[in-house]
Amino acid sequence: MAGLIEIKAVDREFYESRLRGFLPPRLIDAHAHVWLEPGEPRDVSTGGRLVTWPGRVAAANPVEHLLETYRLMLPGTAVTPLIFSNPAAGVDLDSLNDYAARCSASHALPALALSRPEWTAGELEERILRGGFLGIKPYLSLAPASIPADEIAIFDFLPPHHLEVIDRRGWIVMLHLPRPARLRDPGNIEQLLEIGRRFPNARVIVAHVGRAYCPQDVGDAFERLASASHLCFDFSANTNERVFRRLLDAVGPKRVLFGTDMPILRMRMRRICENGRYINIVQRGLYGDVSGDPHMREADGPDADRLTFFLYEEIDAFRRAARAAGLSRDDIEDVFHDNAARIIEAARG
Repeated sequence: MAGLIEIKAVDREFYESRLRGFLPPRLIDAHAHVWLEPGEPRDVSTGGRLVTWPGRVAAANPVEHLLETYRLMLPGTAVTPLIFSNPAAGVDLDSLNDYAARCSASHALPALALSRPEWTAGELEERILRGGFLGIKPYLSLAPASIPADEIAIFDFLPPHHLEVIDRRGWIVMLHLPRPARLRDPGNIEQLLEIGRRFPNARVIVAHVGRAYCPQDVGDAFERLASASHLCFDFSANTNERVFRRLLDAVGPKRVLFGTDMPILRMRMRRICENGRYINIVQRGLYGDVSGDPHMREADGPDADRLTFFLYEEIDAFRRAARAAGLSRDDIEDVFHDNAARIIEAARG
């Protein structure tokens, strides 16, 4: 693991001046990936259903790398991740889930299984129980290939017969919202509300604050979902203070979870929004040729030298939103540890 991450002076200064005093001593990262790089050539094409820039950060993320990342980047804290694999690794899902299950058992970590929508209810339940998982992480990229990417609905990759199992068991769903409008999409909102009506015991975590990376992604979603008590939101891979503040105002700190989306939060970058689209500012050449990616832009000179980790930018954005919302120290501990602990323990029960 030598050379896994370089901690620069700019990183140490950022962490010590802004984050160390803010973070509780115990953290639960509710959104972390583990997978091994396959020995065979792999096809990481997503058919246009997922962005591809995260694959530039790490070709693999063994659990040992994940735990070392926390040690290096979050000194003074003890981090427990909720882990699951990464379907873009180009390996069959059972192999990916088997690795996550082994990591969970060997390191006493809570874990979720990747799921395919075509599995029967019995197949899904058997896989979850066999792997000691606490629920599932369905992926929109695994929806039937016949559905155009911009038309995928939640129930296309998280079918009701899977939700019936999750509801009966009180298990967790880590949900990545589909469609270009993200959180504000009326169809997404309606299906999130329907899940609450039909499957009230499913513990649904909406990943990345519903992919609301810019204020324009929110619409009236928070107002409509505020009373949907079955929903929690993780703010993994999101750095938008204004979105975080609206989330806290709508649902309060008990339904918000810290998450990272590791390993991509090892990326050295700063995120901005332009015309409702997020753009990651990175050092020129650090992540290869990004000229064809509309979500990436390169910087040189002093601007590049000041770039720190995606993780630090995320936590700092939430820190500013928490301060503006008047969150207490207990509220911060809820967000960064206790809320996820309650969900995990309930799912185990």
